[in-house]
Amino acid sequence: MSHGDARNQGVFTSQGRTPPWGTSAEYVINQTNRLVVVKFGKKLTVGDIERYAKLLQLNPSFHPDYAEIVDLTQVEELDLQADEFLRLADEIDPFSPEVKRAFVVRSSVQNHAARMHQILRSPRNIQIFHSIEEAERWIGT
Repeated sequence: MSHGDARNQGVFTSQGRTPPWGTSAEYVINQTNRLVVVKFGKKLTVGDIERYAKLLQLNPSFHPDYAEIVDLTQVEELDLQADEFLRLADEIDPFSPEVKRAFVVRSSVQNHAARMHQILRSPRNIQIFHSIEEAERWIGT
């Protein structure tokens, strides 16, 4: 099932509900499939990822043991420094280390960012793909 189909199954979506502090992320929490799908916009900073993580943690539908698909395909400008990658992996990431995480990329910059997270978290639980469909198959939705 694609994440678009999941909206009819009582999932929470942030689309159309931009909080006052702003975010470049749109996400869907699919409780039935125990999956979060997030799509980031054209510019991605550590602040954007922090806001996304905070919104997830505040959402009663979210559980850290849900799988995640991260769609980076629209990101054109990625502004993350080495120390920020470490902080994201060690302090900000709201997901349990054991859960499956799939990153969907289309450029070498996006692939590099996903690879950094893969190295800093659990490499066997994080995979990088070039389509949402491949990611969904690997996650098992």
